[in-house]
Amino acid sequence: MRTLSILGSTGSIGTQTLEVAASCGHRVAALTAHHNIDLLEQQVRTFHPILAAAADPTAAAALASRLADTDVQVLGGEEGVLAAARLPQADTAVTALVGIAGLAPTLAAIDTGKRIALANKETLVCAGPLVMALAKEKGAEIVPVDSEHSAIFQSLQGSHGRELKRILLTASGGPFFGWSREELAAVTPAKALKHPNWSMGAKVTIDSATLMNKGLELLEAMSLFSVPPEKIQILVHRESILHSAVEYCDNSVIAQLGAPDMRLPIQYALSWPDRTPGPADPLDLMTAGKLTFFSPDLETFPCLALAIRAAKEGGTAPAILNGANEVAVARFLNEEIGFLDIPRVVEAALDRVPRAEQLTLEAIYAADRAARAAAEGAAARS
Repeated sequence: MRTLSILGSTGSIGTQTLEVAASCGHRVAALTAHHNIDLLEQQVRTFHPILAAAADPTAAAALASRLADTDVQVLGGEEGVLAAARLPQADTAVTALVGIAGLAPTLAAIDTGKRIALANKETLVCAGPLVMALAKEKGAEIVPVDSEHSAIFQSLQGSHGRELKRILLTASGGPFFGWSREELAAVTPAKALKHPNWSMGAKVTIDSATLMNKGLELLEAMSLFSVPPEKIQILVHRESILHSAVEYCDNSVIAQLGAPDMRLPIQYALSWPDRTPGPADPLDLMTAGKLTFFSPDLETFPCLALAIRAAKEGGTAPAILNGANEVAVARFLNEEIGFLDIPRVVEAALDRVPRAEQLTLEAIYAADRAARAAAEGAAARS
């Protein structure tokens, strides 16, 4: 049983974490959201945390008024989210924020030595070496929540790093697997948001459709498991049953299988190294059908190729990739650019923004700002 600070409790991962907490008996000490105070208020009244925070100061003021009849402390702005991340009463921070906005709160939680149930992949995409070094220094456990990285983490249990030959990172292929570029040119946000297997937030769902999500996960896996990109093979696995695998030096392959239910990796991140009963759906192999595997199409879905490029270039290239992608996805969701414009915008930023070789927080945030400016300019020209 753990005591949780859930950063981003109103999103897809946050709400499912609360389901797991209710089922498994974990205590909730802090909840945060950006501006969805209707749902945040419901969560506070159900789980009775010590602290609630809204990153939007106006929303925080409204939440404080609504919760005036409770003894819950309500804070606002970035400082409120950081306070939730550092809350002494919580031994675990679930980082379910989206984008580079999750970096500072994750670092704050690591600084206090908490377990990090990491669902914010951009933290490691942009600042992986810094994050992992700080976690080692502070004795903070980082346990991945992404289904693929959880599968790799589980498949590595009981092994030594030197035994690892390569990681087999699976991708669903998104809703447009097998489509041509001509077909993709007509894709709308409504079509792209219909994922065949998973229920996720809007940004992650679009990233899955472009295959950028798999590129970001490749970068995340490099830091989590201390491997170069050459030791990670990406496989399109349409059924989303085998969540990822590792191949060892003796050529044996260990994989983790399960129903496409995010509550399972969330629960494991909280209970590890133990396993407990929980709310996740069971897997019935008799009805699962065939399991198929394909190579990703890097020409039709160039976002993945751009992520591999950033992984090989290193330095702040991944931060540039991430910042530009966040802008491009937001523009697409607002119907300001087309689906095929997303990789064009990202590539323009990668080509134009100088990368720093030495990774510091200042360099990462500077690269992010420059990438966003370059992406906005490229989007305006699309």
